[in-house]
Amino acid sequence: GRRRGRAAPHRHSLSPCRHRRGVPHPRGASGPFRCVHLTRSTMEEHRGEMSRWLDILVAKGVQELVFVNRPWPIDLRLPATLFGCASLTRLYLGLWRLPDTAAVPRGARFPNLKELGLCMTVMEDRDLAFMLERCPVLEFLVLMGSQTGVRLRLISQRLRCVQLGHALLEYIDVVDAPTLERLFFWEIAPPGKLKSFRKRNDDNHSTMNGCSRIKIGRAPNLRVLGYIQPGEQELGISNTVVVAGSKENILPSVQILSMEVQFGVRNAVKKVPGFLRCFPNLETLHVYVKLVNLST
Repeated sequence: GRRRGRAAPHRHSLSPCRHRRGVPHPRGASGPFRCVHLTRSTMEEHRGEMSRWLDILVAKGVQELVFVNRPWPIDLRLPATLFGCASLTRLYLGLWRLPDTAAVPRGARFPNLKELGLCMTVMEDRDLAFMLERCPVLEFLVLMGSQTGVRLRLISQRLRCVQLGHALLEYIDVVDAPTLERLFFWEIAPPGKLKSFRKRNDDNHSTMNGCSRIKIGRAPNLRVLGYIQPGEQELGISNTVVVAGSKENILPSVQILSMEVQFGVRNAVKKVPGFLRCFPNLETLHVYVKLVNLST
């Protein structure tokens, strides 16, 4: 007889070009949706339909969603109905402005979301904090190409990995993240690179010299850290030990460290030894050398 095997989960694409009476009509629409990609349309042309599409995804119990507004405008407001997708375990958003928090129903959350990626998003500090507060089991956070300066405060009992890339970083404050294992960032620019840098005298996180600030409080399982940039980032560590009668701030859990060093910039090079003293149990060190043109 014919062998019967378990069917592979379907990946659906709800292209706005395939619709009937304003409602998307993907192939295989009779069953639940496991994975949906909405990535190839200018969503501004479908403002009145987006909420309806998200309602369909809620009804279909979507688990993985990639929702990208391409190509323009890059600051289109994401519908607040997204917060109704309680079945999501993986969510990636690109080229959106995060929903107005006042429009999100009280109690709305992502109770099953384990992986969140925000790519080229417009978001205020309160918007990002609001989003993270409603992801109680989040394990992986990716922030890529933020359109605004990133100011990230981490308090999570589940978060394991944070990746930040191609963004303007103002500060990261790891307040309490007992399960955090990897804190990784690359192609990061300090806020002083922009003339419009916000110097907030009432904010203890901001640095008046225009450097990014990385502050690590409780993160006992942090194993991987980098790329840190001596000279362009300030590192603050809350864990204090007494060595030879003097107090030192260290991260004993870190085993793998990555650094980006601008050789030829004296202020950056002379800070390297001080950074390394913070990691007494280091096993692997990666150094990316950024050459500087000294003739200019």
